[in-house]
Amino acid sequence: MRLFFTLFIFIFSIGSVVAQQIKLSSNAEVSILTVGPGKSLNDAFGHNAFRVTDKSLGIDVTYGYGEYDFDAPNFYLKFARGKLNYLISRHNYSDFYNHYVHYNRTVKEQVLNFSQTEKQALFDFLENNYKPENRRYLYDFFFDNCATRIRDVSQSVTANPITFNKPEIFEPKTFRELIYEHVDKNSWGSFGIDLALGSVIDQNASSNEFMFLPKYIHQFFLNASYNGSDSIVKRSSIVYNKKPEKDTLNFLLSPLFINSLFGFIIIFITFKNHKNNSRSKWLDIALFSATSIVGILLFLLWFATDHSATANNYNLLWAFPLNFIIIGQLAKNTMKNWVKGYLKFLIIMLCLMTLHWLIGVQVFAVGLLPIVIALSVRYIYLVRNFN
Repeated sequence: MRLFFTLFIFIFSIGSVVAQQIKLSSNAEVSILTVGPGKSLNDAFGHNAFRVTDKSLGIDVTYGYGEYDFDAPNFYLKFARGKLNYLISRHNYSDFYNHYVHYNRTVKEQVLNFSQTEKQALFDFLENNYKPENRRYLYDFFFDNCATRIRDVSQSVTANPITFNKPEIFEPKTFRELIYEHVDKNSWGSFGIDLALGSVIDQNASSNEFMFLPKYIHQFFLNASYNGSDSIVKRSSIVYNKKPEKDTLNFLLSPLFINSLFGFIIIFITFKNHKNNSRSKWLDIALFSATSIVGILLFLLWFATDHSATANNYNLLWAFPLNFIIIGQLAKNTMKNWVKGYLKFLIIMLCLMTLHWLIGVQVFAVGLLPIVIALSVRYIYLVRNFN
C-alpha cells in the first residue's frame, strides 16, 4: 500500500508539472463570453468569462471571476462587512454553455485578435490565478468584479495597450443610472439598492468605469483597437439567443404600491386623530422604531463596512438612527418640551432630503415617496398637537 501511495503521488506530481507547462498550439483561440441578465437580482447584471479553446490539445475551458467562497469562515458576516473574498472559477465550456441555456440567458462570444504569445500568456495567467493559493480576491461590485477583471487581465497580457473607444451611442451616465438599465426602478431589488447605496453612485461614471457591467465589456471590446488600428475582436457571434419570456412584474406587489398603502394608512389614522383630537401611540412607536432600525443599519453600512458604495447615504435624513431616544416619550400621555424641538428637527431633515433629491445630490427610491410624504404629515401633526 505504501508503494502504491508513493507511486500515485509521483504520477500526480508529474501530471501537475506537465499541466503547468502546457503549450497551446497555433490553432488555439481565446475569447470573451458575455452572458445576458437572469431573473434574480444576483443575476440581473449578467456575467463575463474567458474561454480558451485548443482542439489540437482537447482544451475547451472557461474562466470566470466572482464565485462565492461558501467555505470561508464567518461567510455572512464578511459578506455584510464587504470583507468577503471571491473566487475565480474554471469549468468545461460545455457545462458553462448548458448551464446558461438551461436558465435561458443569452450567451455572446468575441474571439480576440491575440498573437500566439498573448494567447499563451493569458492561458498561463488564468491557470496560475486558479491555483488554490491565488484563487481568492476581494470583490467590489463597481471596481473589481467579473467584468472589470476581464478588462484588466486582457490589458495585462497584451504587448501593447488596448484602446477602448466609446461606442457611437455612448451617453454619460451615473452609476445608479447604469444600474437602472438592468433593474426596474419600481422593483424591490432597485428599492433595496437605492436604500443601501449612497450618493457616491450618483456621480458620472467614466467610460472605463462603464465596464463594471458585462454588457459594456462586450460593447467596448467590440469597438476597441489594438496596435493602433487593428480591432481587438477577431470575430463576434451569438452562441445562444434568449427565448422570449412574459414580463413577471406585478404593480400590485411593487414597492410604490405597497408603500402607498402604508402611507395612506398613516395619513388616514393621522386624519382620524386630528378629527377626534387624539393620538395613536402605537403608530408613533411603530414609525419611530422602524425608522430608527433602518437608520442604524444604514449607518453601519456606511461606517462599519468596507463597501465603497454605501458611503454618503442621505437616506439617513428620513431614517434617523437616533429616533429610538423618544420612543419612551411617545408612549406617555404628555411629552417633555424637548421632544417638540426634536420633531421640528426631523421635519427639517425631511426638507433637506427633498432638496438633495431635487438638485441631484442623491437619487432616492421612487417607492420611498409615499412613506416620506406620510412621515411629513405625521410629524407636522405631532408638532401642531404637541401634548
